[in-house]
Amino acid sequence: MSKLVPPHGSDVLKPLLLDPEAAKNELKKAETLRKVPMTSRETSDLIMLGIGAFTPLEGFMGKADWHGCCDTYSLPSRNNLFWPIPITLSAEEALAGSIKTGEEVALWDTETEAIMGTMKVTEKYSIDKAHECKQVFRTTDTAHPGVQKVMEQGPVNLAGPVKVLSESYYPEMFKEIYQRPAEARKLFEERGWSTVAALQLRNPMHGSHAYLAWVAIEVCDGVYIHQLVGKLKPGDIPADVRVKAIDALVNKYFRKDRVIQGGYPMEMRYAGPREALLHAVFRQNYGCSHLIVGRDHAGVGDYYGPFDAQKIFNEIPANALALRPLSMDWTFYCYECGAMASMKTCPHESKAVIDENGNYKGGARLLLSGTLLRKLMSEGKPVPAEFSKPEVIAILKAYYDTLEQKVEVKLHGMATGEAAKK
Repeated sequence: MSKLVPPHGSDVLKPLLLDPEAAKNELKKAETLRKVPMTSRETSDLIMLGIGAFTPLEGFMGKADWHGCCDTYSLPSRNNLFWPIPITLSAEEALAGSIKTGEEVALWDTETEAIMGTMKVTEKYSIDKAHECKQVFRTTDTAHPGVQKVMEQGPVNLAGPVKVLSESYYPEMFKEIYQRPAEARKLFEERGWSTVAALQLRNPMHGSHAYLAWVAIEVCDGVYIHQLVGKLKPGDIPADVRVKAIDALVNKYFRKDRVIQGGYPMEMRYAGPREALLHAVFRQNYGCSHLIVGRDHAGVGDYYGPFDAQKIFNEIPANALALRPLSMDWTFYCYECGAMASMKTCPHESKAVIDENGNYKGGARLLLSGTLLRKLMSEGKPVPAEFSKPEVIAILKAYYDTLEQKVEVKLHGMATGEAAKK
């Protein structure tokens, strides 16, 4: 019997991905059905349904569950099971109007132009998009990338059970780390782990990330470095570069028997506290007993307080999740301590001063963040050695150098074109 936490709301995982032979037959049928285009977010949600990461959901939500998610974190159709963010499929009004309740439709990914699944439509309904944004994102500002996605989606939601035919390109592109929940659970069980802390990553692993992972290993059997390989907002470092950088750090600075790397295909919503709860739900499905929640978890801009994602775990029912948060304070490198530290451990309060050449000029605390790293790299400024391990910095520098080369080639081409016109 497994010592791992059970899947959310179920005794067993409920993947909706068909086996290859069944998927082949379903695809033949799907090619004769009416196509419903999906956004990249909807496609990634479908894949999460397929691999069982969204257990126990069986498809895209109806209106009662949408409303329950938004207002009470619950699914009325499942005895008010805890669920923090709606998982929905939208459609344009004309298309939705032509689809009959009970009809089967093909789910079509507009980016890869592939049929990803089928759905039996059980319900069609409209929603108050602004209400969803206010509840989930705490804002209706369309400058927020998650709000923008919701406000741009079709006016009608389609609900119903799905059959998933494909995981798209993820298993091949990220074959070294991409895992389904059942595969991760098997790895944990093979190592005899019962307590597993998940470290959510959408940025390269800087010093604070590594410190959090090492702390988690001290209190759990192991840490699951779980990288998002789905779609990010413009300016974020691509998943393949991030995976390479994290590999370099983990392979040299972690005990191999205490860490496992994984990748999952969900698209970021940048919903801050609410997204932290969704991360907790599907990490429980992956077999994790804990989720590391640090500063500004799943946040963007200044929409959320630095520790709102920790506070929200105290606002939900105690029995909502089997997984527990590992709340971590603000971490940084302290020049006075000569090591990584946190607000709870370090007595030195002055901010470190770094000159334009990346040299230390005084002060104590060097605050680390993915945002700061991207800013320094994109501006071609030196990154302090204390920010991350040299292997990581070298990989990221090489990536940003290629961006600069692309810009130079583009500018040269534009200048050549202008000269030709003259």
